[in-house]
Amino acid sequence: MGPLLDSFWRAAGYCLMPRVIALSLLPLVLISLVAAGGAYLYWAAAVAWMQAMLEGSSWLQMLWGWLHGFGVDNLPVVLAPLLVLMFAMPVVVIVCVLAVAVLMAPAIVDLVAQRRFAQLQRKRGGGFLASLLWSLGSTLAALLVLILSMPLWLIPPLVLVLPPLIWGWLTYRVMAFDALAEHASKPERQEVFKIHRLSLLLIGVLTGFLGAAPAIVWASGVVFAAAFFVLVPVAIWIYTLVFAFSSLWFTHFCLAALQRLRERRGDGGAEPVPGAPAIATIAAAPALAGPPSSDASLP
Repeated sequence: MGPLLDSFWRAAGYCLMPRVIALSLLPLVLISLVAAGGAYLYWAAAVAWMQAMLEGSSWLQMLWGWLHGFGVDNLPVVLAPLLVLMFAMPVVVIVCVLAVAVLMAPAIVDLVAQRRFAQLQRKRGGGFLASLLWSLGSTLAALLVLILSMPLWLIPPLVLVLPPLIWGWLTYRVMAFDALAEHASKPERQEVFKIHRLSLLLIGVLTGFLGAAPAIVWASGVVFAAAFFVLVPVAIWIYTLVFAFSSLWFTHFCLAALQRLRERRGDGGAEPVPGAPAIATIAAAPALAGPPSSDASLP
């Protein structure tokens, strides 16, 4: 429990660093830029197309005629921009958040490594392609188990246990792999996973529950339409901050576990110093060759 709590408090402290806060705000900046560019290029055409769809539908014409009897006119003109916004914003948000998440994880691992594990040797046991395949495979496995377990959700206690366990497993598989990809070799990564599987699963479940907080804020924005444009950006920022905290927690825990593993094996994991093997060989040569000659005192 000690390493678990230690990595938790370290992750919470790192969330207050300007660099992490800037990373958490990056999706909002990116979404604003993409939305502004899309609106400048396609807004008028998209609204016109949506309005034509609303006015050209035969069954909607009956609805417009019925509403006209109550004094409601030009409803397609009012609904068209709202529908375009409703369909476009989720796509923009998801794409931008995923793009930032892909960029954020390596930046967070690098931040923790530079500040706390600068001497930890990088064995690069997993590259980008390996990380991508690992994430896709873990996601497909989690979705398959989720679908197969759905009949068990009818049992009241299990519906509160199985989904968090499955998503927690997926979270730890993906984030722990990214945390160790740069520093651990494949055997080291497998051993860390084996030794600390329960702790990693617990971190995954807890961070999964934290990830539900933005959904509550998002739902509040939908219910209170007047605050939609305020609460939705807040939800996006909270989601990114939770992602940053989760990545920091996994990174602190996994790199500390890797360092302890190497220390137990007698390998401190420090980066090799250039030229060290040659110096060691030269230093050992006199002992192997016998008594030093008169040339040994030369520089």
